Amino acid sequence: MSHPRFTPAARVAKFDQDVWSIFTPLAAETKAINLGQGFMNHPRGRPRLRNALAASYSSEFGRDLNPDTEILVTAGANEAMFATFAAYLDEGSEVICMEPFFDQYIANITMNGGKPVFVPLRPPAHAAERNISSAEWRLDIDELKSKITDKTKMIVLNTPHNPVGKVFSEEELLAIGKVAEDHNLIILSDEVYDRLYYPPLQKFPRIATLGNLWERTITVGSGGKSFAATGWRVGWLIGPEHLIKYSFAAQTRVVFCVNSPCQEAIAAGLEASLTKPIFADQTSAYLAKRSILSKVFDELNLPYTMPEGAYYILVNTAKIQLPKDYPFPALLDTRGNDFKMCYWLTKEIGVCAIPPSEFYTKDHWPLAENFARFAYCKTDDVLHQAVDRLRNLKPYITK
Repeated sequence: MSHPRFTPAARVAKFDQDVWSIFTPLAAETKAINLGQGFMNHPRGRPRLRNALAASYSSEFGRDLNPDTEILVTAGANEAMFATFAAYLDEGSEVICMEPFFDQYIANITMNGGKPVFVPLRPPAHAAERNISSAEWRLDIDELKSKITDKTKMIVLNTPHNPVGKVFSEEELLAIGKVAEDHNLIILSDEVYDRLYYPPLQKFPRIATLGNLWERTITVGSGGKSFAATGWRVGWLIGPEHLIKYSFAAQTRVVFCVNSPCQEAIAAGLEASLTKPIFADQTSAYLAKRSILSKVFDELNLPYTMPEGAYYILVNTAKIQLPKDYPFPALLDTRGNDFKMCYWLTKEIGVCAIPPSEFYTKDHWPLAENFARFAYCKTDDVLHQAVDRLRNLKPYITK
């Protein structure tokens, strides 16, 4: 199959195969005594981890994944995306990002010469009046199409979505995939929260499993998110060899390889998950945490977005009346209105939330001005303390 638009960026296209990837496997194959280097782990990842990923994800992707050519272990999911942007973006290449976006996308794109182009997810008009599901945040496909130019190289998808918690349906994924097919674009699917989605969803929809979209999709995963070990910095890419090989080419010049002890630990966790309900138990625990936090917002009559996945609740703050003439620092004058709300919540209520306008371009800050992102990936005692403090909001809430 020809992939004329899947050509790598000039920065990696002319890389010669590095000496290590020639002689290390040759020494292993021939059983030669290797005096050529100080041993380090395999650049593509520890064999045990790649095999564990293949065993864990083959059924998820509906195909037998080749651990040697279709899986690349990375120094966290962020480096996985950086290496992929480095692999495919030339100066001026455009990348479609959906707002709100994970803020690291933007630096990763621009540092590799690319230009992010934005299309927002939009909540329903009545989001300030009642609780909504994250499924109600929608992407306008016609708006997406309008952003495509002859410089567009890639679409970045995030599902389950941070911070909305949206899990894109198969219908939505197929519509996005058709746009990618019509314009011969690569899909970079950030699925770091793929092990954390909630009932009534019975299965997590993956864009790489639909139609012929495997051929143009690179999927990002995270050991840190899957096992609540974000500081370990172990992630991965899964996709067809003709795409993964260029991410690998970039990675060898970015980090070369990933720390071995954490790879072995993640491999052990994945192996255990094949026979034990590790992810199901984790999901149950997060459901309980979600309930602890959401109940106080029900009590306060503050509408929120109930997430289908990940571990964030977006709360609509329109009913919170900030004190007049409150002395906000001048540094907030150039930020979205939600920064002032979150600053006040932190300083006066004692609960820190993140202003989601940080995940929007300036032109779209108004879309986020009445929201605050609360994370519930905390111990239960911390969540109960937060609930007690949030009850102090009552005098500031208008009916």
